[in-house]
Amino acid sequence: MKPPFRADHVGSLIRPDELLKARSAAEKGEMTPRELLEVQHDAIRGVVRMQEDIGLKLVTDGEYNRFSWQRDFLLKIGNVENMESRLTVRFHSTAGTRDHTPPSLRVAGKLSRPSGIFVDDFKFLKSVAKATPKITIPSPTIVHFRGGRDAIDAKAYPQMDAFYDDLAAVYRAEIGDLADAGCRYLQIDEVNLAYLCDPELRRQVANIGEDPESLPKTYAKLINAAIADKPADMTVCMHLCRGNFAGAWIADGGYEPIAELLFNEIGVDGYFLEYDSDRAGGFAPLRFLPKGKIAVLGLVTTKSPKMETKDELKRRIDEASRHVPLEQLALSPQCGFSSGIGGQTMTVDDEIAKLKLVVETAREVWGSA
Repeated sequence: MKPPFRADHVGSLIRPDELLKARSAAEKGEMTPRELLEVQHDAIRGVVRMQEDIGLKLVTDGEYNRFSWQRDFLLKIGNVENMESRLTVRFHSTAGTRDHTPPSLRVAGKLSRPSGIFVDDFKFLKSVAKATPKITIPSPTIVHFRGGRDAIDAKAYPQMDAFYDDLAAVYRAEIGDLADAGCRYLQIDEVNLAYLCDPELRRQVANIGEDPESLPKTYAKLINAAIADKPADMTVCMHLCRGNFAGAWIADGGYEPIAELLFNEIGVDGYFLEYDSDRAGGFAPLRFLPKGKIAVLGLVTTKSPKMETKDELKRRIDEASRHVPLEQLALSPQCGFSSGIGGQTMTVDDEIAKLKLVVETAREVWGSA
């Protein structure tokens, strides 16, 4: 069966204590990069076996090679640097709310790809996997979203079209090398389109001089250009997220404002959609999903160890199937289990129980995981 699979997951997994200790030791200079890599590889071997033993048809490396889901990739693009953000976001959780100005990115010159970014990581994952290896990469939209035009060097890019062209070219080169290494299942982690469903974040976008009405179309064009040269047999999916760190989230709002563009103007094969709470809205936007594409319903939350039930998941899958045929649906957690160091909300045992629940429910609904 071609991915996305009936039972799937977003990518990041809880890092084991020995990996966290090794990373801390390496940061202090107490462990060499080579020694850290050996610990990472051992941990990845173990988490790959865990996924396969559960019955998943895909495996990821848990993002064990990264500090965060995005910066480890984006800061390896030539002339992309950290900067303070002008965008203020409000994290929400069961403990309350807090305002946060996340670190952002600036483009200090012409973009380039000095070398492969996650290519070697994928090669190792493929070498230890029996199931289909999936690699996840952050969306190219992140390079633009938090800073807007003012964060992009005007001398290097007097016209924004050239910036978007060069950024897409970096991604095409990386995806091409991943394909040459055997990658046939790629996921693009996209938060900004989901953020643009939230009225407050749309106001924040206007504050940095961008038009929240036209920006989704600009981003759709960018993503399409980034994946334009992918092999015909490579599945590319998009994960949409409203923010996820240590049980907290950023955005609210259903997919309705972007649904038609999202499903019909972006050339990916499937969508991992956050649907674990009311803040994601209802399933009606799925009516725009065309034949041949899959919506992976993120009904199992990674924001809490509280377990869902099979009956609850089946009822919600049935509800979604009123808007799109059941054969165009699949099941997963709504996000990764640890989007960065310190970002988990449960134990490894809780994580495994939730992944097993996804597999068992998928088998009962579709006859196969």
